[in-house]
Amino acid sequence: MEIIIEILSIPLVQSILKIVFIILLFAMPLGTVLTLMERKWSAMIQDRVGPNRANIGNYTGHGLLHLAADGLKSIFKEDTIPKGANGFLYLIAPFFGMIAGVATFAIIPIAGPIGDFTFQVTDIEPGLLFIFAITSLSVYGAVLAGTSSNSKFALLGGTRASAQMISYEVFMGLALMGIFMVYGSTRVSEIVDGQNEYWFGNLIPMWGVFTQPLGFILFFTALIAETKRAPFDAPEGESEIVAGYFLEYSGMRWSAFMLSEYIAVAAVAVLTTTLFFGGYHVPWLHLWESAPQWLVTLLQVMKFSIVTIFFCWMQIQLRWTLPKFRFDQTMALGWKKLLPLSLANTALTAVVILAFM
Repeated sequence: MEIIIEILSIPLVQSILKIVFIILLFAMPLGTVLTLMERKWSAMIQDRVGPNRANIGNYTGHGLLHLAADGLKSIFKEDTIPKGANGFLYLIAPFFGMIAGVATFAIIPIAGPIGDFTFQVTDIEPGLLFIFAITSLSVYGAVLAGTSSNSKFALLGGTRASAQMISYEVFMGLALMGIFMVYGSTRVSEIVDGQNEYWFGNLIPMWGVFTQPLGFILFFTALIAETKRAPFDAPEGESEIVAGYFLEYSGMRWSAFMLSEYIAVAAVAVLTTTLFFGGYHVPWLHLWESAPQWLVTLLQVMKFSIVTIFFCWMQIQLRWTLPKFRFDQTMALGWKKLLPLSLANTALTAVVILAFM
């Protein structure tokens, strides 16, 4: 037992365990399950049964086996490269979005520290800047896929994706400026701890959604646009450009685009939970001073997971509820409405901090 404790105290071993647990056992499975969750929920909205045919004998798992069926189909499906395409860029493009989505989880704490051990892969000082950098990387996958496919429809999709992401990242950064000003740090762990404070004694937690309600709406909207999902799915544009930037893809590389989209959905949910809904902090749990550490950690992980799943569901609900925007409407919404609102929110936050804090 002492040898095991010594091994677990090695920083490299701790980092490997965090990567395995947070990324391989949380992020990747959540993104995979979301593919089925969306199909089932869309079926419920449209009064359909949804996927329920994949089976092993008489067992169907209420559609759960479709995850395995889809994976096997992608593995054995022919992976083609269009004539005239740039082979190298065409092959690597699908993995940019996946890498960006998975890397987001590296700075997210899912529970409070236990001694020197933290449930966070890395806790860097410029955490908010890291979020901006990583989320902007996903556009490279769409742009490279669009330009390397030798297809005018894919090129249009890649162009739309780059224009949309550049536009919406501007006010996404401004939306987080309020969080930075309120909590006085760009380190994610310090922002999460700042949300564990309370107003009016122990009555209302200082979550980001209460300190920055407009910032929350702007940030969540910008992140949905970053994932290129409806109603901001102009880069895919089935009605006018067939499938957009990944039109020519098939097999596992097409599946990589799909999986990266759902990992991005999960990343949106964990970022929203962490920055605006207290992260892993359970409200008023500190009043239970005699609670054992294992129970506190369990409750923190449960709270973080429940809020994350809720925002995953909300994104799916929005996709199957709101009508799609035209591309000009998407650009007009970002530059003419949301950008002025984000500037006003930043200025108002500064005025309130100077006046009352």
